[in-house]
Amino acid sequence: MKSDYGFQATMTAKPGMGNELIDVLLSALEPGKPASSEYCVVYLVSRSASDADVVHVTEGWTTEEDHHRVFAGAPAQAIVARVQELLGASTGTDYTPINGKAAF
Repeated sequence: MKSDYGFQATMTAKPGMGNELIDVLLSALEPGKPASSEYCVVYLVSRSASDADVVHVTEGWTTEEDHHRVFAGAPAQAIVARVQELLGASTGTDYTPINGKAAF
């Protein structure tokens, strides 16, 4: 399935909370959660090699509308709320995927 919308976020957890932030983000892959949606074609959680509290998330979605619709749902909002509790700071950007590969 092709991704026409993407999002990348860099999040800095509160000191010592990087592992918990990663756990919450990875919970999005569970059945019924946003990253398990057929519309989410890429979901990659990475940690900074130099700071265990800095986490990167890369997402690819079939369309921007699909992303917004899925994230408006209760399962996604619960994850977003928990992530917000763990954050010290975050930045993010939308993008339009061109081509690439995602295999995990």
